[in-house]
Amino acid sequence: MEGNQKIPQHVAIIMDGNRRWAKERGLPTIEGHKAGYKNFKKIANLCLEKGVKILTVFAFSTENWNRSQQEVNYLMNLLEEGLKKESKFFKEKNIRFNPIGRLSDLPANLFKTVQKLKEETAQNSGGILNLALSYGGRAEIIDALKKIIEDKVLPEEISEENFSNYLYTAGQPDPDIVIRTGGRKRISNFLLFQSAYSEIYFTDVFWPDFDEKELESAFGFFRNQVRTFGK
Repeated sequence: MEGNQKIPQHVAIIMDGNRRWAKERGLPTIEGHKAGYKNFKKIANLCLEKGVKILTVFAFSTENWNRSQQEVNYLMNLLEEGLKKESKFFKEKNIRFNPIGRLSDLPANLFKTVQKLKEETAQNSGGILNLALSYGGRAEIIDALKKIIEDKVLPEEISEENFSNYLYTAGQPDPDIVIRTGGRKRISNFLLFQSAYSEIYFTDVFWPDFDEKELESAFGFFRNQVRTFGK
């Protein structure tokens, strides 16, 4: 909590608009991704300072593999270099790194880096960063169903709570708020099961320009909501 103000404990972000940000400035697409990565570090720090316990960010979707090979390769390298560089941050801040998605789809080097950081921070208790890589909400539900079948769970044993234990975010509370930057008003296959009762905040601001003022606007929106969960 920050003073007497209500702070969402689990924040999920769809970081949209990097490519359009670059296009508006006459820059190559990769410059937009570079700016987006720098901003992610700033916003992650701000969330931690404000008291957010879990941050889930949509870094790369199952659909993003359909982009140009050049862009995909750049993003994979950017992620790998970034995670190696920031491993010290996770240890210093006591943050647990939790990659979610179909991680086996990742290039071997990135997969190795992701698994290493996950293992190194597994016992950290100061907060959680869920990094969605090769992630899709529908794919997550399908993967959960496959695990349920493998475990031979009986139909009468399946409940919403039981099902959630088979998701990538097993054991975590659902997001209090889902923030999407970039002006598009859709969820885009992100946390479909978990966001059933999340507050949804859309902003026209492109992700590289989403700053502390914008984050506080999103949190202000959250504070003004009456959350009854259908009761």
